[in-house]
Amino acid sequence: MRRFLEELPIIVTVLFIFLGTGHTGETGHYVNGLEGIKAATVPGPGFYYRIYNLFYTADELKDKNGHTLDINFDISVFATAHRFIWVSPVKILGADYLLDATLPFVYTDIEVTAAGISDKTFALGDICIEPFALSWHGGRYDACFGLAAYLPIGKYDQNDAASPGKDFWTGMLTLGGTFYFDMQKTWSASILGRCEIHSKKSESDVRPGNDFHFEWGIDKTLAKIWDVGLVGYCHWQVTDDRGSDVSWDKSVHDRVWAIGPEVSIFLPGLGLGISLKGVREFDAVDRSEGYIIVLNLTKI
Repeated sequence: MRRFLEELPIIVTVLFIFLGTGHTGETGHYVNGLEGIKAATVPGPGFYYRIYNLFYTADELKDKNGHTLDINFDISVFATAHRFIWVSPVKILGADYLLDATLPFVYTDIEVTAAGISDKTFALGDICIEPFALSWHGGRYDACFGLAAYLPIGKYDQNDAASPGKDFWTGMLTLGGTFYFDMQKTWSASILGRCEIHSKKSESDVRPGNDFHFEWGIDKTLAKIWDVGLVGYCHWQVTDDRGSDVSWDKSVHDRVWAIGPEVSIFLPGLGLGISLKGVREFDAVDRSEGYIIVLNLTKI
């Protein structure tokens, strides 16, 4: 990959962090695969705590044509993120008003033999604050809208490929919906779209290209407490990287798809929701291609 080869002697970018996936240049904050079944459905008023536990592994790095680079690339990441959600009783446009914050902690182990890179780091990543979000509920649908920002407070070192921080701000718009195929709400399909707009990095004249993501899920509810289904995500970089320090081909945009199963259960007596999913990435361009396993716990 031209962009990667140009940077081998002076690697100054993060190849993987919790709110993004490994690739050879810059990538956004949001991590694909965190949500899935009924991704656009938010519970009613109350306070909720959710912990995301994500494991990502990949040994393939793709070039601009989607071909695997022969550079002995290997990365493993374990991330745990704590999300605090308050759904208020306040109604705006017929929707519940809510706000939330997410704090990620990331362990990254990365090796790129061809570049002489071997790094391991555990640290706090950039936090996400969502001060304004709305959630609607209808007889056969749920919908959501949100405005969030990622704050670049995570550990960042341009000479450490495993740094969890990004060194730039990101604004994120979220819009999604869940549709129920029957009045009993036992069959559903959901889609959750996110658009990320990035600022310039503070330590270099690079402004990463903006990103668009969507996560989807098809679900069947069993015995009123189990949900099983198929989930996936898509991610595209939609604008060029910019800045005088961009030495790679700006016209090359990242892309990846993923698909896999998910199962979840809600335990009413404990007020606890548990979900487990595993997805395989494919058709990646200008980034890594691997597997993600996510275990989420939600306390009501």
